[in-house]
Amino acid sequence: MKRCESRFDHFGAGHASTSISAALGMAMARDLKGEKFKVVAVIGDGALTGGMALEAINHAGHLPKTNLLVVLNDNEMSISPNVGAIPRYLNKIRLSPPMQFLTDNLEEQFKNLPFVGESLSPELNRVKEGMKRLAVPKVGAVFEELGFTYMGPVDGHNLQELMITFNQAHQHTGPVLVHVATVKGKGYAIAEQDQVGYHAQSPFNLATGKAIPASKPKPPAYAKVFAHTLVKLAENDPRIVGITAAMATGTGLDKLQAKLPKQYIDVGIAEQHAVTLAAGLACEGMRPVVAIYSTFLQRAFDQIIHDVCIQKLPVFFCLDRAGIVGADGPTHQGMYDIAYLRSIPNMVLMAPKDEAELQRMLVTGVNHIEGPIAMRYPRGNGYGVPLMEEGWEPLPIGKGEILRHGDDVLLVGYGTMVHPAVQVAEILNEHGINATVINARFAKPLDTELILPLAKQIGRVVTLEEGCTMGGFGSAIGEALMDANIPASLIRLGVPDVLVDHAEPKESMATLGLTPPQIAEKILKSFAFSREATAIG
Repeated sequence: MKRCESRFDHFGAGHASTSISAALGMAMARDLKGEKFKVVAVIGDGALTGGMALEAINHAGHLPKTNLLVVLNDNEMSISPNVGAIPRYLNKIRLSPPMQFLTDNLEEQFKNLPFVGESLSPELNRVKEGMKRLAVPKVGAVFEELGFTYMGPVDGHNLQELMITFNQAHQHTGPVLVHVATVKGKGYAIAEQDQVGYHAQSPFNLATGKAIPASKPKPPAYAKVFAHTLVKLAENDPRIVGITAAMATGTGLDKLQAKLPKQYIDVGIAEQHAVTLAAGLACEGMRPVVAIYSTFLQRAFDQIIHDVCIQKLPVFFCLDRAGIVGADGPTHQGMYDIAYLRSIPNMVLMAPKDEAELQRMLVTGVNHIEGPIAMRYPRGNGYGVPLMEEGWEPLPIGKGEILRHGDDVLLVGYGTMVHPAVQVAEILNEHGINATVINARFAKPLDTELILPLAKQIGRVVTLEEGCTMGGFGSAIGEALMDANIPASLIRLGVPDVLVDHAEPKESMATLGLTPPQIAEKILKSFAFSREATAIG
């Protein structure tokens, strides 16, 4: 949802738990300007677990004259099944025997009476609402003690009942919460039965519900390799605990949950809590592995600093979906984790060049006890390199590797841009330009013992990263060159100061000029190699 796309898109939405805060701001602005319109916030029961949603409810309930309607869409799901006391309590209300009786039987019983029929529909609805409040007084009390008028639960698939309830809600002054019960995937039986699998489904056969297989087998996804390796490590070390914030399937931690449920924690949509919870676990000698998408970990920036890094606690952050993610749009691009984590003292940052190196970095992370450490890795599939089932060796902290030698230009790749750096070197070689390629492995600490002498010797340095260039990996190299007083020419390639929009990752890379041919041509022109080489198409 984007405000620039339609006048009906009133607020940009991407991350959960924000709607009540934004709506309350709009309602307060309306009242300050003396205008007359209605403001409605829709929030899922999964998003209600986020601290921001509860903060907004607390504030709205303090404003008895501010008209605001909150629609709680209660379907027991976010991406994964909801966890925690709040969803459990809502579920208890939905499934309570009195509520089931009222929903399923009361209306039909009344309609069957010969002197009632259809004529008392509005009156019948009022009776039903009154009976519901008597049947489940606690839920109304909870929200009403917080300053809301509570209405529901309402069948979210009954249009007539919804219209009546919303009309009634708009007659009230102050904040109102309408509790709407729905079924995720309603209308498609296969999706109703597999609500997790059909949250974000690839192309599938409508009749069978089965995914349409790819034309040829793909290498395993990074998330799958991560999950498989973590389970192997956790089987041999009961101190390892995987933590997710309502993204069990996306991060692969559902595999850990199935195999070792006691070593798995889902905190709901509560990234801040996840990080501080991990800090508490680390205080007691556990090895917490916090698996959160790069874009979502931004929400816990303060906790990373105050609760983890200041105390130098051994929390291992695993940042899935780092870099360009494609179809999820600008709110979900993992662009900023290198920059925002690199600035924090005591933090170690690393990124694998492929899925096999991810295995070694997992071992490195769970064995790093000197303080916090983070690993970023992309969405999608690996390169198909051989994987190991055991015997992984941890990497020495802050040490990179040379993948190719050359005297004309130094290419320093980080994470997903290491393999493209090798491709760039091959293209340059066709034009008589020899490149040294380094797999940095670590953005912090940098392997200055490896990088700086080569930068001084070669004099031309290019950094490649799939993240923002402002404050990112290339900035780290530039700072190191300046601190060492090395007058090398530097080109920093990555995502400039723009928001990457919805597109296939390959399309985004081309738009940003980050394909190997584009990078090679930029190097040839920038370093005046163009006199000796033809343009690259």
